[in-house]
Amino acid sequence: MSIAFYDVVGGVGVTLVLGTYGALQAGRMAADGLLYSVLNLTGAICIGYSLLFAFNLASFTIEVFWASASAYGIWRALKRRRLALRD
Repeated sequence: MSIAFYDVVGGVGVTLVLGTYGALQAGRMAADGLLYSVLNLTGAICIGYSLLFAFNLASFTIEVFWASASAYGIWRALKRRRLALRD
């Protein structure tokens, strides 16, 4: 049995999303931090990539929203960082 490349990419994505959530719950990561959103966005993109080969509409929909929320989080974190540098 061989594992397809897209399954490996999807597995990496799941690991990133769940690992990031676990780190948040353990108090090792801040929800409003740049790293949290970047890892979540990367995970969502990896999972979305794997879904292109084994499509599931419900899963794809949640990944689009997950990626969108993460992109918004990145924007907010960068905006906060930029404002902090001005002060």
